[in-house]
Amino acid sequence: MTDRVRFSLCVCVALVSCFLALSFGAASTSMSDVLHSLISQGSDEFIQRIILQLRMPRMILAFLAGAGLALAGLILQTVTRNPLADPYLFGISSGASFGVVCFISLTGVSFGFSMSIAAFLGSLLSMFLLIGIAGRRHVGQVEAMLLAGVALSFLFSALTSLLLYFSDPQAITAILFWTMGSFSRAEWGTLWIPLTVIIACMTLMIAFRRQLNAMLLGDESAATLGIHAQRFRILMLLLSSLITAVLVAMCGGVGFVGLMIPHIVRYFTSQGSSHNLLMTSLVGGTFMVWVDVLCRTLLTNQELPVGVITAAIGSVFFLSLLYFRKQRR
Repeated sequence: MTDRVRFSLCVCVALVSCFLALSFGAASTSMSDVLHSLISQGSDEFIQRIILQLRMPRMILAFLAGAGLALAGLILQTVTRNPLADPYLFGISSGASFGVVCFISLTGVSFGFSMSIAAFLGSLLSMFLLIGIAGRRHVGQVEAMLLAGVALSFLFSALTSLLLYFSDPQAITAILFWTMGSFSRAEWGTLWIPLTVIIACMTLMIAFRRQLNAMLLGDESAATLGIHAQRFRILMLLLSSLITAVLVAMCGGVGFVGLMIPHIVRYFTSQGSSHNLLMTSLVGGTFMVWVDVLCRTLLTNQELPVGVITAAIGSVFFLSLLYFRKQRR
């Protein structure tokens, strides 16, 4: 099976998944109701409003979150040559969450573009601390960056908990639910923020695809090809931080997606393939759409946080990955 066939199959699965996801929810709707609502023919106005105003923005945000986090993980795994790299494990998500909680605690505002800026500043702080702790000479080593990232993740989580301790008790419950990840706040008016960031970052990744492939060979090999490895690595880390920050501001903390999806896609196509970036985003988006469906349907009249399910799946995947790497050695 060629890469084009695999890519076409991923597109079809993503489209079908997005269509099917619109039929799941608290209100009973069928696939025919979804189809009639989309084409605006013979559909009930109440059902059409549920599908178009509530479920569709949520489905789109879930797809964007999965695609963006998968791309962020792919960037980290490529430029650090670290198969265990992930925005959650590297402390980027925790830094972004810390920035948002600081913003909410100081201003009392829990929505808007300012939250994305606060999350980006928090993720930048985490990334620069990570590079500073690991050191330039150890940027490409698995152990140094992974241990530094886990330590920073715990540090920012502790600082976030400290802020919550001194926050308004009425806001603590909402903030805690948000930090575990949720797409319930999806609105048409705010979807342009993650959509613009993800498209812009994906365009840059496609433009720098050859440089990304060269980074897999090591800094010395990249230098012989005329690439300033350290400068390019920092640029890609900034892209990963930007994607993560915007999605954390919109959805809260969602972990392990950036770890799992790039590894899954590598089973079907090589990392240097021209279709790898697009397939990673499609598989990540499809995965997150179905995770959101599980969050809405597992419990009656209740909604599970997205981060709970991704953490449960991702932790098993992470342990399995460590085991197989040990066996391979």
